[in-house]
Amino acid sequence: MKAVLDTNVVVSGVFFGGLPGQLLSAWAKGAFHLVMSEEIFEEYRRVGEEFSRGHHELEHAWKAVINLIAVHSSFVTAPSLGEQVSDDPDDDKFLACAWVSGSEVVVSGDRHLLAMSGWNGIEVLRPRQFYDLHLKRS
Repeated sequence: MKAVLDTNVVVSGVFFGGLPGQLLSAWAKGAFHLVMSEEIFEEYRRVGEEFSRGHHELEHAWKAVINLIAVHSSFVTAPSLGEQVSDDPDDDKFLACAWVSGSEVVVSGDRHLLAMSGWNGIEVLRPRQFYDLHLKRS
């Protein structure tokens, strides 16, 4: 299964663990295939760097994780959707990436993205829903 993870899921998983961390562990074990665009990757990188700034050990851990993500994920070219789809235009890149890549799911806690579930056949699920529906049995 291909999935796109919103930045909030990746950053929460790395820095706080919990269920988002379990999703990242499941990805590392091959339970699903992470897909992203350069724009999404740059947002991951930027937000993680901002979050870890000033905490030397966190900065090193973030750099290691973001490098693993870059090497072990698929990158797609996701052009603009042409017109704004989500109420938050910054969220459209996740939908565009899922659509272009044929990903079945976008995982997010963002209310604007969650409201877009079903758009072009793409499910937008909270981390708990994604885990329960697609990973629990694996």
